[in-house]
Formats: sequence, structure tokens, C-alpha cells
Amino acid sequence: MSKTSLSTRKLTRLALLAAAAVVLGYTEGLLVAFMPLPPGIKLGLANTVLLYSIYLLGPGYSVVLMLLKVVLTGFMSGNIFAAFFYSMGGGILSLTMMLLAKKLGRDSISIVGVSVVGALFHNVGQILVAALIMNTPGLMVYVFPLMIAAVVTGVITGLAGKQVIRVLRLPGAEGQG
Repeated sequence: MSKTSLSTRKLTRLALLAAAAVVLGYTEGLLVAFMPLPPGIKLGLANTVLLYSIYLLGPGYSVVLMLLKVVLTGFMSGNIFAAFFYSMGGGILSLTMMLLAKKLGRDSISIVGVSVVGALFHNVGQILVAALIMNTPGLMVYVFPLMIAAVVTGVITGLAGKQVIRVLRLPGAEGQG
């Protein structure tokens, strides 16, 4: 296989995963508008795509995918400032901690556990950014109720991610990145 076709294949896979993450995130945003959930609580369905990337494509793909998702959903939201900074803060902390949990807990932390870690730290990252932007350290108190929701949504997303990986395992995808 030529180097060009391999690059095209990687780029195509990344574009498809980014599109799936954006569509899932956007759809979830529409669903949340009709669900009586407290502010800041979402299922995080787009993270199933990120879990796929973490487990089958590697850290490099995962970082690029997270950045694409944050930037594209930021543009789609109409409020690029809030969407970008809050999502970026949550995304960077979440992805970093998921990659660490996967690496350090290789034999002891399941994909569901990695997902819960991601959900927990996504909330922490967003609240930290909000506290910094609004210069209101007291916002950190809101982290604790979000932790309960993060465990529940992290388990749901982790179980979904586990099934996505089982079904969509692509030949030659393991460890690329």
C-alpha cells in the first residue's frame, strides 16, 4: 500500500469519526433541550467515538479528534467563546485523564472505568474554566452534584463505547496514532 493511500485512509477515518462525534454531540444537545436535566448534565454520547479512538487508534488520533469535535461544535453552537473554552477545558482534562487511566490501569481499569474517569474530569475541567472566566471560585461547589451525574453518564457511555468497539473494530486500526 502506498504512503499516499495510507494517509488518505487515516484522514478519511478521522473525518468520519469527527463527523460522528459532532452529529452525536449536536443530537444530544437537541435532546437535552427537551429533557428536564439540571444545567451541565449531558450523556456525553460523542465520547463513545472518543473511546473508540482511544482504544483502537491511539493517543494521536484521539487528541486530533477531540480538538476537531470541540472546534466544529463550537462553530455550530453559535456561541464559539463559551463552547470553545468550556468544551476545550473539559476535553483536554478529560482526554488526558482517560489516556492516563487506560495506560496506568491497563489490566485493572475497564473501558467503562475509563469512560467514568473521562466524564468526571470533563465536568471538573468545565467548572474550573467557568470559575476562572467568571472569577468565582465558589462555582467549584457545583462539581460535587455533577460527579454523581458523571458516574451514571460515564457508565452509560462506557457501555455504549464497549459495544461500538466490539461492532466496529476495523482491521489494521489497532494502535495507529
